[in-house]
Amino acid sequence: MKKHYREELGSLRETVLRMGGLVEQMTHRAIQALVERKIEMLAEVKAMEAQVNQLHIDIDEICLEMIALRQPTAADLRFIAAAMKINTDMERIGDQAINVTERAEFLLTVPPVKPLIDIPRMAEIAKEMLRDALDAFVNGNDELAYNAIKKDDLVDHLKDQVFRELLTYMMADPATIPRALELILVSRHLERIADHATNICEDVIFMVKGKDIRHQGPLA
Repeated sequence: MKKHYREELGSLRETVLRMGGLVEQMTHRAIQALVERKIEMLAEVKAMEAQVNQLHIDIDEICLEMIALRQPTAADLRFIAAAMKINTDMERIGDQAINVTERAEFLLTVPPVKPLIDIPRMAEIAKEMLRDALDAFVNGNDELAYNAIKKDDLVDHLKDQVFRELLTYMMADPATIPRALELILVSRHLERIADHATNICEDVIFMVKGKDIRHQGPLA
């Protein structure tokens, strides 16, 4: 029984990682399509959404069944609870990747406002945060989770920078306003992805330390 229970926990861990890999790919391909102006790649992102949505359902069912049948205590219960909360944030990351895709569907039919520099950088940092968050979850590494959270400020800074720069384009040429506004929305979707990665890190810290660091302001 104990061996089977450990296998169930391992299977849950692997399923969470699989979902994390999918939403990271969705984010990567959506931004790659936008930067490289490859509209055909957007269909790949949309195709992955169905897999993510199914995994979202599967993970919740696995967690609820384990809680009901195995009656986990202490560390195992925190692990399962963290998996459920992380599952929700990952599904929302997938939603944000779809939002980026929808913005890209318009932007790839019109001339670019400017070369994209800060938006791809935002995406890269957000993906790094997600990877570190999931590594921290798998390895029970709260220090890695803390370090990933600190990267959120850089994403916020880049989002503000994108807004200021695009505002100058809109003021100089009102014809750029629709395209610039869509790029501003892309930056906001990426900021939300980083926020969800931060949530995952906070869940990992609670899982490892039993410490709730939400709403505590910036980390030192």
